[in-house]
Amino acid sequence: MIAPRRPPSIIESFNFAIEGIIHVLRTQRNMRIHFAAGFVVLVTALVFDVSRLELIALLIAIVFVLIAEMINTAVEAAVDVASTSFDPMAKLAKDIGAGAVLIAAINAIAVGYLVFSAQVADESSRLLDTLSEAPAELTLVALVMTTAVVIALKALSGRGTPLRGGWPSGHAAVAFAGWMAVTLVLDDTEHRFLVSSLSLIMALLVAQTRIEAGVHTTLEVAAGGALGALVTLAVFQGFSA
Repeated sequence: MIAPRRPPSIIESFNFAIEGIIHVLRTQRNMRIHFAAGFVVLVTALVFDVSRLELIALLIAIVFVLIAEMINTAVEAAVDVASTSFDPMAKLAKDIGAGAVLIAAINAIAVGYLVFSAQVADESSRLLDTLSEAPAELTLVALVMTTAVVIALKALSGRGTPLRGGWPSGHAAVAFAGWMAVTLVLDDTEHRFLVSSLSLIMALLVAQTRIEAGVHTTLEVAAGGALGALVTLAVFQGFSA
C-alpha cells in the first residue's frame, strides 16, 4: 500500500511559487519586458512624487499584467503537454490567454498615461517651448536633410541600399525625424503630449519592424533613430533662430 503524499509545508509552497516566477522570467521574453517596464514605471513614479492613490493604481496595473503573463505561460505549458498534434481548441486556449495579457497591458498603459500625462506634459512643454516655435515648413526640410545624411552615411560605409539594409536605418531615421518634427511644430495645447506620444510609439513600431524583419540590427536602428531626431532638432533650431 502506497503511503499518502504529505502536503507541502508553507516554506516549500513559497519555494515552489518563487521557482515558478524565476522560471517564467528566465524563459519568457515578454515577462522580462513587462517586469522591466514595471520597474521603470515605479522608479518614474518616485521621481515625479505621485500621490498614494496613483501609486496604488500603478501597482495594481503592473501586477495585473505580470499575473496575466504568468497565467498565459501556464496555459501554454498545459496545452503543450495535453496535445501532441495541432488542435484548433488548443490554439484557441493559447489565443485567449494571449488576449488576456493584451487587455492587461492596454489597461496598464491607460493607467500610466492618466497618472503621468499631466506631469510629463508640463515638463515637456517647458522644454519644447525653449527649443523652437518653428513653422511647419521646416518639417519637409528636416526630412529631406535626414534622408540625405542617411544616404551619405550608407555610401561611406558601403553597406546596404538607400531603402534597405546598411548603417544607419533609413526607415528609423525618417520615422524619428517625423516624431521630432511633429513634436516641435505642435502648438502649446493640452493635446501636445498625447500627439507626441502617439508619434513616438509609431516611430518605435517602425524601428521594431526593421529589426523583426532582419533588415537591420538593433544598433543600426538605434543609430538611425538618433540621427533622425538630432538632425531634425538641429534644423528647427538653426532655421527658426
